[in-house]
Formats: sequence, C-alpha cells, structure tokens
Amino acid sequence: MIKLPSIFRIFHILLLTMSVQSTNSFTTNGNGDLASSKQNQNISNAELNTSTVTTMSSRSTGVNMSLSAGSSSSSSDGVGDGETKTKAETEGDQLLIKAQAGKIEELKNREAALSRLLSAVRKEKMSALRSRPLTIGVVGFGRFGQFISETFAKHGRVVATSRSDYTDIASDLGVTYVPLSDPDAFLDNQLDVIVLATSIVSFESTVQNMVEPLKRYIAKQKRGNRRGPLIVDVLSVKEYPRQILLDLLPEECDIMCAHPMFGPDSGKNGWYNLNFVYERTRMDGVVLDQTAADNEESFVEEGTHQIHSVHENSEAHIEAKDRMERFLSIWEEEGCNMVPLSCAAHDAHAANSQFITHLMGRILGAQGLEPTPIDTKGFDSVLRLIDTTTADSFDLFYGLYKYNQNSMDTIIKLQDSMNDVVERLKNAEKGDLEKAVIASKL
Repeated sequence: MIKLPSIFRIFHILLLTMSVQSTNSFTTNGNGDLASSKQNQNISNAELNTSTVTTMSSRSTGVNMSLSAGSSSSSSDGVGDGETKTKAETEGDQLLIKAQAGKIEELKNREAALSRLLSAVRKEKMSALRSRPLTIGVVGFGRFGQFISETFAKHGRVVATSRSDYTDIASDLGVTYVPLSDPDAFLDNQLDVIVLATSIVSFESTVQNMVEPLKRYIAKQKRGNRRGPLIVDVLSVKEYPRQILLDLLPEECDIMCAHPMFGPDSGKNGWYNLNFVYERTRMDGVVLDQTAADNEESFVEEGTHQIHSVHENSEAHIEAKDRMERFLSIWEEEGCNMVPLSCAAHDAHAANSQFITHLMGRILGAQGLEPTPIDTKGFDSVLRLIDTTTADSFDLFYGLYKYNQNSMDTIIKLQDSMNDVVERLKNAEKGDLEKAVIASKL
C-alpha cells in the first residue's frame, strides 16, 4: 500500500503542474524538468503501485513520474515541489530582469533625447548670442583685466582702458585699447557693458572719475532712449563696491556686482567648474531686493518691496534683463558654476573662506618657512598656500581686510582659537608634571 501522505503529495504535484501549465504553459517531463507547452493538459491516466508510480498522460504531452516504493515520499517531498518552485522563481527573476533591462533602456533613450535637446538649445543660445554680441569695456588692464579680456574677446568686441600704456598687449589679445586719460573716447565705443577690474583701494576714485563722462555720454543719447551701459564690478569684496556704485552712478546705468572666485593662476587652463558669484543689483533704475526669489517675469524693488514686471516699461526692462543675461551667458558658456548670491551673504562667506586663507598664508609666510629634505605632503600644502597667497599684492590682502566688515571677527576668532589650543597644550603638560610628582612619592 502507498502511504497516504505520498498520495496527497502526488495530487499536490499534479495540481501544481496544471496550475503552472495554465498560466505559464509548462509541462513536466520524467526528470522533473519544466518544458514549454501551449496546449492544455488533461491527465488521462494515473497508475500507482507499491514500487513505482508511472505514466500520467494528457492529450498532447505526457507527464511521467517514477517514484520508488521505498523513497517515494522522501523523493517527492525533497525535490519535486522544491524544484518546481525554484524553476518558477527563476523564470520570474528572468522576467523581472528583462523588465528592468527594458526600463533602463527606456531611461537611456530618454536621457539621450534630453542630451540632444540640451545640445540643440545650447546651439540656439550661442546663435542668439553671436547674432548680437556684446561690446564690453574693461577698466583696469592689469593682470586680471587682461585675463578676463582674453576670454571676453571670444564672445564679442572688447575695449580696454588703463593708466599705463597697454596698446601692444591689447593688440595681441584682439582688444582695442584707449588710454584712461580719455574717458569720452572710451565710452564712444558704444559699450554695452563696462567691467571695473581695478584694485580695491583705487575703486572709489576710479568710479568718481567716470561719473561725469558717463553723464555726458547718456545726455548724447536720443530722448526716450537714454540708457547707460551695464556697470559690473569684480572685486573680492561686495558690499563696499555695491554701495559706491549705487551712490555715485547715474540711474540710467544698470549695476551688477560679481566675483569670479578664480584668477589668472587658478583659471589658466579654463574656467570650467570654477565659481562665479553674482548679484543683479539694479535694473532700469530699480534696486532689486536680494531677499526675494528670482523670477524671469518680475523682480522686487528693495525698500518698497514693490513688484515690477519686466514688461511694465516695455523695452527698458526687457533690454536691461537681456543685457545682464547675455553677460552672464559668457561665464556660463565657459563652464563656470553660476552662484547667485547677495553681496551681504558673499562677504559673510568670504571672511570665513577667502580672507582666512590669505590671513593664514601671510602669517605662515612671515615665519620664513622653507622646504626641507623630509617634507610631508601636509607641509607641501602649507608651502603651496604661502606661495599662492603671497603672490597676490598686499593691497589685495589689505582690501579684503579693510572693506569687509566681517574680517575683524575672523581675526579675533583665529586669535581666540590659537590661545585655546596653546592653553590645552599647557594644561596637558601640567597634568603630566603632576602625575610625575605623584609617581615619585610612591
């Protein structure tokens, strides 16, 4: 007699097999393997005896199961059901993998489509920029002025002016040069943008000397279209030049305060992935509220919090916005990380990053540190910091201190930190001495 559990087990296998066939079109061969079938199964005959269980057949395919009398229960329990589940699970995993592969392929296709769209938009943008290239004036044609003018020249016409005669250098860079002693001739070049690339200490006097020539230039414009150029400062501090520009420049001049967080050394191989910080300060006589969210269609006036639409004054607002965006696009196209930031926030961050870097470099440089035969990588970094910071003029360092109201706080915090570290060293040394005295008395 066949044991009752084994009979139940056989029926369980049959039911499971038929269920799998109805959903996945499977049949079972004599070895327990699963084979594909598109036909419905009807079990026509089942023959059981004490030694074997044989031949369960259907119309289209046979299902043969051989079970030994002595091991029918253990064989079926140990292999049949478990193996069927494993095969089904494997098939499910394969379907899942195929589904995932299809999803990944779909995402890759969408990614490629977006990449093509981005490429097309950038080409259209470059075409728009080249159709109306900016004429950019650069005041201050020293090392930094030359550095930015060389790149500007790839995107438009550049006219430079400075106290010294840089005619030959300007010519080599594809830049028109006009002496600073003739500001009217400089402005007569129909400049869209003027970048003030002077030192911090000479910034205010440079702006003062430009005010009257700017007023004369604006007065020569046609009535109803009397707008001055966009004035951009690129100093390492921001609140100081912002206030000077707002106080001194004619209202017809738009203002942007910017800071490329790099220079001729760090940007010698290009501007890609370097930070460019900027604030849209004034457009068409309206000083922008820097706490308001940026909006393509409107902007908020500082103080009154009045909301202005770019369309409310027709061409004036649109021209102002367009000119700013064209100038910013130069930095974008060169690969800069564009960082919109208020002047106040910039100076707070700069005191704890740029100024403290220069401060530490100057302090360490004052110690006369020199390379040694046993330098560590850390000490190499210290020497590089000294070289980088001391390569800049002391006027720049002084300007970072004098014209950033947060700088003194940074100095005080550094002094306090130095005193704290020294005090901890002294306390540790004092503790060691006390332990030594106690040990000597034992």
